[in-house]
Amino acid sequence: MNRSLTLAAAMLPVLFASGYACATRDTSPVTTPPRTSEVTSQAPTAPETVPSADRGSIPVGQEVDVRLSNSLSSETAKPEQRFEATTVVDLVQDGRVLVPAGSVVQGVVMEVDKAGRVDRDGSLTLAFDRIRVRGREHDMRATATQVFESKGIRGEAGTAGIGAGAGAIVGGIIGGLKGAVIGAAIGAGGAIAATDGKDISLPAGSIVRIRMDTPVRVVG
Repeated sequence: MNRSLTLAAAMLPVLFASGYACATRDTSPVTTPPRTSEVTSQAPTAPETVPSADRGSIPVGQEVDVRLSNSLSSETAKPEQRFEATTVVDLVQDGRVLVPAGSVVQGVVMEVDKAGRVDRDGSLTLAFDRIRVRGREHDMRATATQVFESKGIRGEAGTAGIGAGAGAIVGGIIGGLKGAVIGAAIGAGGAIAATDGKDISLPAGSIVRIRMDTPVRVVG
């Protein structure tokens, strides 16, 4: 009997310590961060600042958000088909507007892959080769890096010509930008591909973020 009492007394500190540890342990549920696609949902929201190392030029690597004026789909598009887009926000350099929002960017469909019946996603490879700034055209070369979905150009009635001043924002912002295009991913060479075995469809008003592959002098 005495031996049992002694054993029980010896176990009390251990049981107390275990109970205290359980009581003080963080029991909140563990949350797993959501997986993100290759297309970010970060939307263009303000004028973009361009580095001033080469004044009057858009440098290599500069990203520019443009809004498609035409709808594009891997189901119907053809190689060498031309299309147009407009810049979404002002590009500002040294406090001055280098490229006003609403400037026209022209592009061409380089490759089209239609969705197949078995394990084949539709894709479009777009190249951007001209930009019109204040009435003057300049050759350029740029590829797509991200795509966003907006409510389209019908939500922007009466906003023509808003790209003239510093800080102006047009395109998907005024029309209402929903976020990343669901079911789309950017592949090598700027190919915009579906991820659900369907054709990729970019309605007019979609925002494409492009990266400059060559410098473009637009002033001087």
